[in-house]
Amino acid sequence: MPIDHRPFPRFVADASRHGIPQGRFAERLATVFRGACEQIADLPAGTAVPEEIAWFPERAWSGRVWVPASAVGEAVLEEGGEPEEIDFFGFVSFVQPEGDDPTDFRASADFTDVVAADNPEWTIDLGDEVIGAWHGENGRKASVTLVWGRSLVRDAFAATAELDGVTVDQDPLFGGSPDAPGDRFTLIAPDALENYGDEAYLEIRLWSSRGKEVAHESLYEIDEPDEDGAEEPAEGRPPA
Repeated sequence: MPIDHRPFPRFVADASRHGIPQGRFAERLATVFRGACEQIADLPAGTAVPEEIAWFPERAWSGRVWVPASAVGEAVLEEGGEPEEIDFFGFVSFVQPEGDDPTDFRASADFTDVVAADNPEWTIDLGDEVIGAWHGENGRKASVTLVWGRSLVRDAFAATAELDGVTVDQDPLFGGSPDAPGDRFTLIAPDALENYGDEAYLEIRLWSSRGKEVAHESLYEIDEPDEDGAEEPAEGRPPA
């Protein structure tokens, strides 16, 4: 094979071994996640952290296991206003020694009022957070990014993360029942390549069991072209 002139990591994370957390372990994770939610600096006064938390399949990378989470709540965002739906989002991570109990639980949490219920055009409800970095030769680097999401379309079977047209991670959809397909996935992939020439950013695609693409979302919204005709990635859509 010829030399790869754009080397960047692919499929760096372990596949999910347990899927969606359940039972007492899910309760343990929930305690850690709620604690992080309660520490959100700009959380409106009087906002209660929801009891019910939606978990996403776990993935392991860099010696830790990462479990994304989301929870629907309500908050009064403007003084004198009515309660509005908000989404808490984030993750719990921990170390899982071989043959022993998990340790070193950590959590990150935030909230957004940009929710899927108000955006019927969305096909995937996405969340993401940078959890590390990858460094290559000659100053090349990428942000290792945890991405989680929920399919908002029918017939989705698996999710892929693509970087400059190359698949860098994939995951089947979890969370279904015998009567309904799964709708949740977790990916860990490099994003925001630097010093490779053209910039490259992650795109998330959903596929049917027959290999047909059924949805496509970028982690970034694209601004209008600037005076030089170049398009610049804006801030990513707030995750939910």
